[in-house]
Amino acid sequence: MTRNTGTVALGRIRPYRLDDANAVYDAVRESLADLEPWMPWCHREYSIEDSRSWLETQVAAFERGTGFAFAIESIDGRYLGACGLSQLDLANARANVGYWVRSSATRHGVATGAVRLIRDWAFETTPLIRLEIVIAAGNVASHRVAVKAGATFEGTLRNRLVLRGTALDATLFSFTRPAHSSTRTVHSSGIDSGR
Repeated sequence: MTRNTGTVALGRIRPYRLDDANAVYDAVRESLADLEPWMPWCHREYSIEDSRSWLETQVAAFERGTGFAFAIESIDGRYLGACGLSQLDLANARANVGYWVRSSATRHGVATGAVRLIRDWAFETTPLIRLEIVIAAGNVASHRVAVKAGATFEGTLRNRLVLRGTALDATLFSFTRPAHSSTRTVHSSGIDSGR
């Protein structure tokens, strides 16, 4: 597989828009070989309709505050991939961090930078106190991103993920809200008291 040998600079993360469908579709199609083993939603028949449907769900979830998916863009506005917070557990002030980067933009620190940005956004904007990254055994690239982003390795979880019908062990990494951050009381309703 040919990889971009030039420098790819992370510009920003931003909430998805419905008009991102073609950019997402193109990046997924370019990256099938890298994504398909690890992402249950990625498959050989991935279509523009899959992209549109996913975006409709993500934009609505962001508006409701039940999920936070972000597009990763280069400095010049090129779509590089996705990062986000899912599986929000407001009773425990916890969420899962997910990320992927298109094949032509890997190995340039894009995913690491995006994970740091989503971590900072979460701790500055939400009442979450814990972010988890769960990585399937064998996904070396994603493991490397978690380490470089500064996540804490917590252990190996046996048979934690099922991908394509096969149970796999997974590694668990986490970020926790820094002690110097403003303390927030989180109620089971998810309401932030702002203290």
